[in-house]
Amino acid sequence: MSGSGRSPVTIKHVAAEAGVSLQTVSRVINDGPNVRDEIKARVRAAIEKLGYVPSLAARRMGGRKSYLLLALNDRDRTIEGWRSGDGTDWVDQMLLGGMLKCAEHGYRMIFELVDTHDARVERAVSEALGAVHPDGVILTPPHGDNPVIIDFLQKRNMPFARIGSQTGPGLAVAMDDGLAASAATDHLLALGHTRIGFISGSEDYSLSGARLAGYQSALQRAGVAIDPSLVGPGDFTFASGAAATRTLLALADPPTAIIASSDQMSLAALEVARSLGLDVPGQLSIVSFDDTPLVKFSRPALTAIRQPIAAMAAYAADMLIQASNGETVGTEARLLPFELIERASTAPPSG
Repeated sequence: MSGSGRSPVTIKHVAAEAGVSLQTVSRVINDGPNVRDEIKARVRAAIEKLGYVPSLAARRMGGRKSYLLLALNDRDRTIEGWRSGDGTDWVDQMLLGGMLKCAEHGYRMIFELVDTHDARVERAVSEALGAVHPDGVILTPPHGDNPVIIDFLQKRNMPFARIGSQTGPGLAVAMDDGLAASAATDHLLALGHTRIGFISGSEDYSLSGARLAGYQSALQRAGVAIDPSLVGPGDFTFASGAAATRTLLALADPPTAIIASSDQMSLAALEVARSLGLDVPGQLSIVSFDDTPLVKFSRPALTAIRQPIAAMAAYAADMLIQASNGETVGTEARLLPFELIERASTAPPSG
């Protein structure tokens, strides 16, 4: 039946060949309970004889699991990036890691957009859950720091994993954002910079505070006084990075280097510097976060902290799948390694 020009083999064919019900075939496929060894052998022999490949629908007939994971991403920020054509590959990397890991286990990952600031966020999450009935939920920033979403999932006993979060309930996986910001600062200090500006991320993200703290701790260790005027507020967008850079470079004693908490903001810093006639890195060094393709092909290519986005998504998916199989998984946050990629945007300060 699986040959060219023939109808595909379905679970109904297997059930008929083995002389059992559809539900019995599904229980055998899913290693379910209450199936005699003799029946299991008949079903498996039928599967081998017919060359049957279980579909997701057939696997779900057992009733215990859906074999689906639901990943929730921030709606407004994602759509804004797509529509403007300035979206980074953060979403691509998250999907890459999550979807490939799901495929290893015969799972599928469904991607949904939810506005974390919507007063009806519970309803949006509820509708998403009701549509696919997942075995677990992956929360990307800032959803992993949203107490309304977390409380909603906990009340429904829905397993969830949070990407980019180090503390709080549920499974968590992140890079050490504070240590990463310290590494970026140490790199600039080693080059001889002492006037180092920092453009922070959105306050909706716990990682924003961690990065700021890491920057400040590196300065303190080096004996460099912390100057609040060198910290510019940002929200990860190009516009916020441009505004913060203009403010920093307008200081009476401007920074000779800037660390931006996102690639979009670092590209904005590069553009503002050029508009002011500043050479990068001759007169201003720039370090970015995330290391998406945008910064690799900028001129000059930007030094950046490479965030292990795909690896974090893969880990989150793996833990949720293990939990759905009844395996015990740890609750301590897993920290994955980052990299500092040195490129042409950093150099010793001039003069």
